[in-house]
Amino acid sequence: MKIAIGSDHGGFNLKQDIMKHLESKKIEVKDFGTYTNESCDYPDFAQKVAEEVAEQNFEFGILICGTGIGISISANKVPGIRAALCCDTFSAHACREHNNANILALGERVVGRGLALDIVDTFLNSEFEGGRHAKRVNKISEIEKKYSK
Repeated sequence: MKIAIGSDHGGFNLKQDIMKHLESKKIEVKDFGTYTNESCDYPDFAQKVAEEVAEQNFEFGILICGTGIGISISANKVPGIRAALCCDTFSAHACREHNNANILALGERVVGRGLALDIVDTFLNSEFEGGRHAKRVNKISEIEKKYSK
């Protein structure tokens, strides 16, 4: 499994923890920045990770900012991306099983380290159920196509 990861300054510390966690599980991770705690703009990193996931260079992406809101909104502007902001493990498995989410967004200022790692594991270990959910995900794609011109 290959994971693209990125954050702004507000998610930098949690990103470092998540990368160590994934590497300890022998999961390949590529860091798309930021590389310091200095103030920066989350859309820059959301776009990098989202483009890599949309181009299928990575199976999944993980994005972190202070709340997870801005970075997930930014990532969802890239066609083919279904970024889900999760603050609990139920949402983490549901967004994979029902929505076929391909990017997990987290807020460092919202969830603690332990919960965040549980959310990451749940997200990565859940699979899209297809069936009735595939019809709905296809409808999301049709909306995206309509407005992506």
